Amino acid sequence: MEGLPVIDVAALVAPGTDPEDRRAVGRELDAACRRHGFFIAAGHGVDPTLQDRMDAAARAFFARPEAEKAGVAMTRGGRAWRGWFPVRGELTSGVADHKEGLYLGIELPDDDPRVRAGLPLHGPNLWPAQPSDLRPAVEAWTEAMTRLGHVLMGGLALGLGLDRDWFARHLTGDPVTLFRIFHYPPVPPPAEGWGVAEHTDYGLLTVLAQDHHGGLQVRAPEGGWIDVPAEPGALICNIGDMLDRLTGGRYRSTPHRVRPSVGPGGRLSFPFFFDPGWDAEVEPLPLVGEVPPDDAAHRWDGTSLQHLHGTYGDYLTAKVAKVFPDLAKDVI
Repeated sequence: MEGLPVIDVAALVAPGTDPEDRRAVGRELDAACRRHGFFIAAGHGVDPTLQDRMDAAARAFFARPEAEKAGVAMTRGGRAWRGWFPVRGELTSGVADHKEGLYLGIELPDDDPRVRAGLPLHGPNLWPAQPSDLRPAVEAWTEAMTRLGHVLMGGLALGLGLDRDWFARHLTGDPVTLFRIFHYPPVPPPAEGWGVAEHTDYGLLTVLAQDHHGGLQVRAPEGGWIDVPAEPGALICNIGDMLDRLTGGRYRSTPHRVRPSVGPGGRLSFPFFFDPGWDAEVEPLPLVGEVPPDDAAHRWDGTSLQHLHGTYGDYLTAKVAKVFPDLAKDVI
């Protein structure tokens, strides 16, 4: 079975690159998103020591006693939905995942107008006292991922025949950016269930870093599953539901899942979500070519992406509410 395409995106990252070289990368991205909905970004220019630093801090955090981690539990984060959740504390398709995690986002003070208005998923992060390097490591990483998100969306715009800055002008001038750190504790075989069950991502683009333990599987175009290797320095990228909707299904937000971890110490993954602005209404582009049929009947959640109404914030809130139904009672 073929693997995911590896695309050198250096021409998008480097300043002063020949425009035709950028368009060539855009065509590669377009082909990958039409066939797989996933690609592996090489030549992205992100300093590998940033991930090393974040990995070390994350491992130190998850190794702390559970009572200490509970000091920054999501139940303390209010409407911002930030903080730590324990193993089996998150649901995918109604089934508890075998992982624990830390939810993070753009740091907003209590007097920010969006926080004062009570918008879900907006507010301050909950930072543990130890390890002290977790916050600076995460903030350095998310800053790098935000820059890369803008760059990659520029390449995808070129692949769709749009101006390079189309997304920045219409959808991502003030993007929703969310970051997760997931720890999959080792499960002795034969393990039941999943680290994360089959799902698609909600927004435009996900950029994933992971440690040396494998486990990610991606639905193959002809059926079956592709095992994604855990290669140092590689960033795994996939499109989400909003880019599927925007392209009328020409790009599919591809289902993926994570096997239970069996390696010593468990698996760490670092998904970064680069999404439309909260108030953006994502409408399909008038692209040339045949429009694929609505695939709602075959989607993992039965959602018709071509018949959505409202803003991206509405869609995201409804989706996250199903992941944390107990927390959602105070928001929905």
